Amino acid sequence: MEWFENETFWRELYPYMFPVERMEAAPAQVEHVLALAGCTQGAVLDLCCGPGRHSVGFARRGFQVTGVDRTQFLLDRASERAAAAGVNVEWVREDMRRFQRANAFDLVCSLFTSFGYFQQDSEELLVLQNVCQSLKPGGVLILEMLGKEWLAREWKDAISTDFPDGTLLLQRVRMNSEWSRILNQWYLLKEGRYRTFEFEHTVYSGRELKDRMLQAGFERVDLFGDLSGAPYGLNAKRLVAVARKAR
Repeated sequence: MEWFENETFWRELYPYMFPVERMEAAPAQVEHVLALAGCTQGAVLDLCCGPGRHSVGFARRGFQVTGVDRTQFLLDRASERAAAAGVNVEWVREDMRRFQRANAFDLVCSLFTSFGYFQQDSEELLVLQNVCQSLKPGGVLILEMLGKEWLAREWKDAISTDFPDGTLLLQRVRMNSEWSRILNQWYLLKEGRYRTFEFEHTVYSGRELKDRMLQAGFERVDLFGDLSGAPYGLNAKRLVAVARKAR
């Protein structure tokens, strides 16, 4: 079992990966995504949708939304969120390496570093090829993630975070595979007991991500430093790639 296939991982870390402030940031992020894509209507695929915070945001704006994730626990939370918001979203439990619907979507997004989980470059390319095939002609893919340039500039061996419920989260990181993958070791201390979680994913530079998206068949790729469209330069906080399929 790969780390992202473990339901316990997501269940135990859910409150710390998706705190209230992260949920509350979703509507503004959806607005930024739509502005970057230039999309005002149509069908949206939220790939690796997690608890559905962006899926629900798109649905509230009148889009036809499909949320895909391979973790049932997260899809259950997403379904609850959609029901509370009074919107309809199609939830699909599937691995992003297998999901494809030819010419079905105007916009695909994958946010919060939800791309790069797989160890083989061929699997990463397959995901992008599937997305390209799933987009309508002229459709747009937006990926938002941690960028390698920022990571190198702001590197910390460990980060400690205190949460309102008294939990302490210690994150230790190191780079593997010639600085291409980051190994995360999280220690969760709560009520005098701690649990350890370990996961690894690929970290892309802007150039590496752009090249891979072009290789997958996209006609054009533009890079930004955040979802608001800031330049991807020295002060970029995130890596945002906007890829367009040929018409």
